Parts: sequence; structure tokens; C-alpha cells
Amino acid sequence: MDLKVAFVVICLCALAITSTEAGIPKCCITTKKSVPRHLLRKVHRYDLQENSGACDISALILYVKGMSRPICAHTHMEKIVRRLLKKTKHRTP
Repeated sequence: MDLKVAFVVICLCALAITSTEAGIPKCCITTKKSVPRHLLRKVHRYDLQENSGACDISALILYVKGMSRPICAHTHMEKIVRRLLKKTKHRTP
């Protein structure tokens, strides 16, 4: 009987741990001050991470085609990325 109770407690703990990890936001810890131009041309979207709330630093999160992880860039690059995205939207494939 004690083995069943221990098993249930372990299962509930495992469930609690896995469900709370889904609620933890993924934040940029460091940022790159410069990103190579060939990668900037492949950016298909970006998000801004603010230093309020769960994340400690402000960052520009760049989602690059062909890369599994986003790039964390310095926020001063936002104008450059916005300009490049505008140019790529005006191009005809």
C-alpha cells in the first residue's frame, strides 16, 4: 500500500514540474551587438523583449529562416531589421 502512495506522489510531482516549465517564458540572457548582413536578410519576423516582467534585459528576438533558434540582438538593430523586412515584402518572388 505504501508503494502505491509513493508512486502517486512521484507522478503528481513529475506532472507539477512539467506543467510549470511550460509557463516559464523563454528570455534572451545576452544580446549580440551586430548580426551578419546575410542573416539579417533571412529574418522573417521579430519580437521585442522588454526588461519588465520575467525577462531581465531588453532584446530584439530575430526569427531567421532555416535556423531552429532565434537570435537575440541588441534593440538598436530594430530600425535596420524593420527596413530590411519592408524591402523583402516589396520584392516579387
